Parts: sequence; C-alpha cells; structure tokens
Amino acid sequence: MFTGIIEEIGIVKNISTTNESMRLNIASKIINQDLHIGDSIAINGTCVTVTSFDSHSFCIDVMPETFNTTSLKNCKIGTKINLERALLVGGRIGGHFVTGHIDGTAYISQISPKDNAIYYTITFNDTTLLKYCIYHGSIAIDGTSLTIFGVTDNTVTISTIPHTIKHSIIGNKKIGDIVNIECDMLAKFVNNSLQKNETHLTKDHSNINQKFLQQNGFI
Repeated sequence: MFTGIIEEIGIVKNISTTNESMRLNIASKIINQDLHIGDSIAINGTCVTVTSFDSHSFCIDVMPETFNTTSLKNCKIGTKINLERALLVGGRIGGHFVTGHIDGTAYISQISPKDNAIYYTITFNDTTLLKYCIYHGSIAIDGTSLTIFGVTDNTVTISTIPHTIKHSIIGNKKIGDIVNIECDMLAKFVNNSLQKNETHLTKDHSNINQKFLQQNGFI
C-alpha cells in the first residue's frame, strides 16, 4: 500500500529485456537508506519487488503482465522515474490509498500553465475507467496522488503545484507522453458494490430500485 506522495526521483541505470519482461537497475539515494530484498516499491505508481540493492541503486524485475499493461516498457537508460516505498504503519497519509496496481495507461493531451500551477489534461485509452473519476476526487498518475479538477467523456484534468513539479517526474512530461493510471480504490469498491446490488435486485425481481428509494426519501 502506498500514499502517492513521491519520495524521490530515480534514474534508470541499466536495462535487460526479453520479449515481455525486463530487469531495471535504478539509481537512488533516499530510497536506499531503508531497503531490503523483497520490499515492495512503487515505480511510476507500479508496485514491484526489490530483488537486489547496494548503497547507490537497486534492481527490480518486471513480469509480462506488468510489462504489457504499464508504461515501464518505455523506460530507457537515463529515464527519470517516481519512487515511493510502501506505507509505514503509524505514519501520516498525505495523499490517498494507492495500491500500485495499474488500471491502464493514458496520455497527456494538453499542458496549461496558470499562475503558480500547471494544468494537465489526461486522455484515457480506456474510457471505462472514467466512471471512477469524479470532480475533486483522487487519482494516481505515475504514482503521484493528485486531485481531479475536471472530467469529460474521455479526459481528466489535474493541477500541480510547484512542489509536485519539482519532486516528481510530471514536470518533465510533454504532450503525447504516456502515463500510468490508478483510479481511486474507494471509487472502484463502491462501483463494484452497486453493480452487484443492482444485479441481485434484478434477479430477485425486487420492487426496491432507485426510483423506489427516491420516492421514499432514502436517496
């Protein structure tokens, strides 16, 4: 479990790939101060496992499922990436609950500076994910916890402050760049629960439906 508050920007030092998998060696400083083999770590929001490390870098393996569904396959030597260690129980949660399980990818379609902020419009490749996105709701983009300030049929808009731009990789992004998307876990649970409830009511031919609840003051 993560919070979406990026601890450090790492740099890809070395890459070895096969057809649908890869191993990354990543240079870091802060992360390595408290790292163990087997630790979970979020790389651009993707939960992976530390397989080896030294005082200046660590290695992770990217399996085919992760390779095919995230932006990690686009990494090159020198690529900057967001890093966050797993949530420490007892610490402050500055962002929102982030699992590190990527829902899909999207691309940056517009960048608009406004005073001390920069607005990013993110266009989704899978528009079914938009049902989990609401105005002022949370979303993790490349592992960074951000607030949604606009939603359309195929986009969300987020705003970044100078601190976020400085301490995560979003400030280096350009129009057309691919980003990893993880929608709010709570929104996914609520949506799934409502869908199951509606299916159950339909099968039971119950008279209790949304219209009934509205008429009787429940919603």
